[in-house]
Amino acid sequence: MRRIIVIGGSAAGPKAAAKARRLDEEAEVIIIQKEADLSMASCGYPYYVGGFFDDRNMLLCTPTGIVRNPTFYMNAKKVQARVQTEAVAIDRMNKKVTCRDLRTGETDELAYDALILATGATPNMPPVPGTDLEGITTLQRLQDADYLRKIRDEKRIKKAVVIGGGLIGIETCEALQLASIDITVIEMMPQLLTFLDWEMAKLVENHVRSQSVDVITNYGVAAFLGQNGKLEGVKLSNGTELSCGLAVVAVGVRPNTKLAAEAGLEIGEVGGIKVNEYMQTSDPNIYAAGDCIEITNRITGAKVHAPYGDLANLEGRIAGENAVLGNTVKFPGTIQTGICKIFEYAAGVTGLTERSAKKAGFDVVTVVNSSPDKPIFMNGKLLVTKLVVEKESGRILGAQCVGPGDVAKQIAQWAMAISGKLCVEDIVNADLPYAPPFSLAIDHFIATAHVMQNKIKNRMKGLSATEVKEKMDAGVPLFILDIRDAVEFESMRLGIGEILIPLGALRRRLNELPTDKNAEIVCYCKISLRGYEAALVLEANGWNNVKVMEGGIMAWPYAREK
Repeated sequence: MRRIIVIGGSAAGPKAAAKARRLDEEAEVIIIQKEADLSMASCGYPYYVGGFFDDRNMLLCTPTGIVRNPTFYMNAKKVQARVQTEAVAIDRMNKKVTCRDLRTGETDELAYDALILATGATPNMPPVPGTDLEGITTLQRLQDADYLRKIRDEKRIKKAVVIGGGLIGIETCEALQLASIDITVIEMMPQLLTFLDWEMAKLVENHVRSQSVDVITNYGVAAFLGQNGKLEGVKLSNGTELSCGLAVVAVGVRPNTKLAAEAGLEIGEVGGIKVNEYMQTSDPNIYAAGDCIEITNRITGAKVHAPYGDLANLEGRIAGENAVLGNTVKFPGTIQTGICKIFEYAAGVTGLTERSAKKAGFDVVTVVNSSPDKPIFMNGKLLVTKLVVEKESGRILGAQCVGPGDVAKQIAQWAMAISGKLCVEDIVNADLPYAPPFSLAIDHFIATAHVMQNKIKNRMKGLSATEVKEKMDAGVPLFILDIRDAVEFESMRLGIGEILIPLGALRRRLNELPTDKNAEIVCYCKISLRGYEAALVLEANGWNNVKVMEGGIMAWPYAREK
């Protein structure tokens, strides 16, 4: 009888085991899991902590509500799940795994025909004094979620810091804020959510601040402070001290490769277990999947560590199939698609940012588009999308989207466009489903492609908000034209020296514009649709240096006058 051993029981491991069983009813399939729980929905931890649901078992359930414990795996899948058991060594020559029962300390050896490593990742911890103080945690394990949920329910902690402004940090920030805890997010980089370009991340930061959360960027933690073994505060790298009773560290993870390395398996260039397109390690009898491996970026060809739950499941599925049938299916790599919830906002990304595309050597053009996700009469909500394309070919390289609207839908569409190697011209007439409860007649996705098409064809000379601000800071003389109506202007305005001339009045007030037809004029409105129309009017009347501020006021990441 063929025996397949899977080391790791979180996401990739159980998926690999289940796939192996479906393809070989007679094989003996064994999961070795260090933790007491199996198939934990770790991406759900912040929402359990935040009280979006109260039943802990929901993190361990099938879609039909059955808890995935060892009994379930044996009865439903004929898979033996050995929990609280650690794989301590791999003997590749004799194809054996040494296991230790963490409850009894007893060890035994298991022979394998195929081995699948799904050993996950370990949270990073800042190399600073005080990390052993009580009150410092991560949110990597279910036990961490239990700890934070207990803190939430007991309501003893009044102040907390979240160290790290990435996906987990931001989601944890919301969870704790919902428990009426005063939160400060500390990020040593110049921005939150470093998978976004700066101006998009700044829109998110502004929203976080609007929820009574303090945000500190550009400084890291120099020390954790406490007395009698308990956390009382943190000291920042600039010397500032903040009091707190809780610190959640979310500064990334590193692949768990110790077991693989000690067995002599090859470790890749970014620190994960090296695998090929079949999820096969340097040993043909051993596969690996999930957060412990590194994979290929499908756009750049570079190796990356991409610890995402969806990828772990997909990789596990591939590993399980190939462990049974041989190398019959391939994993194509990642375009690094991600999304997170931030209070009433979401922030998503797929493919390359402008920053990463340029670093990879691409000559790019970008646009920012703001618009509702559906008609206003159907309670449409704002979306702000930044699109990155290859300048010469128009090939879509990446997209970012933030706002209270349906960000997930937009990112999913752009992800498929990138996967299909589509160009802007492939999107401008896309045939998508339309009805007012779901989208605009021209979906935000298509409209963004239209804006890009206009920019590529030089029908619109666009400037991002950051480019406008850079010109202003450099002292470039700009005539800044706000073409909204007076009511809009009074309710919200930038205060950057703009002149208000509503679009409907523009043609009869051309005498108020610069007499120099070469003067640089920047037009905008709330989302810059009217800004674009105003620019066309001015160009038709002889002005030849007219720009549109892409995304309008809604994409302005800086302070406003009101």
